[in-house]
Amino acid sequence: MNSTTLPHLPSIVACLALMQTSLADAQAAPASGAVQISRAGSQPSAAGPDAFFTGRVRVDPVWPGDDHINASGANVTFEPGARSAWHTHPAGQRLVVLSGVGLTQEWGKPVQEIRPGDVLWCPPGVKHWHGASPTTAMTHLAVTGTLDGKNVNWMEKVSDEQYTAP
Repeated sequence: MNSTTLPHLPSIVACLALMQTSLADAQAAPASGAVQISRAGSQPSAAGPDAFFTGRVRVDPVWPGDDHINASGANVTFEPGARSAWHTHPAGQRLVVLSGVGLTQEWGKPVQEIRPGDVLWCPPGVKHWHGASPTTAMTHLAVTGTLDGKNVNWMEKVSDEQYTAP
């Protein structure tokens, strides 16, 4: 864990606990072999914490990691100019762009534009960020694996210079 994430650890734990508790309450494990439907809109939206995001970000939990699948899912909407901080995932993450125009960058590489239908694979331990373009909102489905109870390592915020780099 990066030393800059330690002051934010309580915020991370609280945010993840809120999402996991809400989802667990609404999505009790189904009986073996039973189909389960989680109704759209049954989970409360949460604002992306200022410690880990720049700009307005909304997180809509879709499912928690559980005994059936060790990955959680959430729809994340970034308003124009909003973005995540630099971060890594211990078990990797897939992003499916659902709408809008976004940007992403792997540490040391150029910023790339992402559009609806694009699927990103963020390998374990690779430092990156993602968010909306300066003028257009972007929503993606994030499917994030969990390793030893952890799914993200937050780092420093993306500077305006990094965000607007060609």
